[in-house]
Amino acid sequence: NEMDNLIISNEHNGVLLISINRLDKKNALNNDMYIELCRLFTIANERDAIRCVLIQGDEKCICAGNDLHDFIKCSESGDLAAFNLIKALAALEKPLVAAVAGPAVGIGTTLLLHCDMVYAADNAKFKLPFTQLGLCPEAGSSLLLPLRIGHNRAFELLILGKMFTAVQALNYGLINEIFPTDELLATALTTAFSIAKLPLDALLTGRKLIKAHSQALLPQVMANEAAQFKRLVNTQECKSILASFFK
Repeated sequence: NEMDNLIISNEHNGVLLISINRLDKKNALNNDMYIELCRLFTIANERDAIRCVLIQGDEKCICAGNDLHDFIKCSESGDLAAFNLIKALAALEKPLVAAVAGPAVGIGTTLLLHCDMVYAADNAKFKLPFTQLGLCPEAGSSLLLPLRIGHNRAFELLILGKMFTAVQALNYGLINEIFPTDELLATALTTAFSIAKLPLDALLTGRKLIKAHSQALLPQVMANEAAQFKRLVNTQECKSILASFFK
C-alpha cells in the first residue's frame, strides 16, 4: 500500500512518532495522507498508552503545503480532506510536538499553531501563501495567529504571505528553540519522551486548561474559514492561479 510509506508511524515509550515521508514532493500533503493523519490522531486519542504525539518530516523538509493537484481535483467536489485533518488537530487530546526543517508552507505552518511545542532547524522557512493563491487562512489560523502575535504581524504573515525564517519565528514566539539540522529530530524526540513521562492526568489537565480559551472559539472560526475557503477555491481567480502552476 503506497500510503504505508508516505506517512510512517511508530509508537515507543508513550510517544506516537509520525513522519511525513513524501520527500520527492517536499512532503506536500495529498488526500490519502490527510486521511492517514486523521486516523493516527484518532488512535492517539483512543490509546491510553500514547501520551504524546511528535510530527516531523526529515532534516530537509517538514511540509510544503497542500498538493496543488489535489486542490484542483477537490475544488470540483468541494471535498477537501484537509478540513478533516484540521478538525482532528483541534480535537487532539494528547500533547503535540513538531520538528520543523526546511519549507513549512500553508498547512505546514498552520498545523504548528495547534502544537504544544515546536522545534525548528536553522534551515526552516515558513510561508502562508493563501492570499497569493486566491485563498484565505485555514486551520483556525485566523484566530490562533493574531492571538499569538497580534493583528498587524498576523496580517503581514497571513495576508501578505511574507516568508519568515526560524529566527523570526522564534522572535514571534511561534517556536520554542532552533537547533542545527543534525540535532533537530533527536532533540524533539527526547522532549516528546520527557512529556510522555509526566503524570498523565496532570499533563492532560494542564494542557486542556492552557488551550481552553482559544479552543472554545475554534469550532466556529474553523467553520467560517472552511466556508470561505471552499467558496474561494471555486472562484475563477483562484482556479486560474492554481492552473498557472501546471503550465
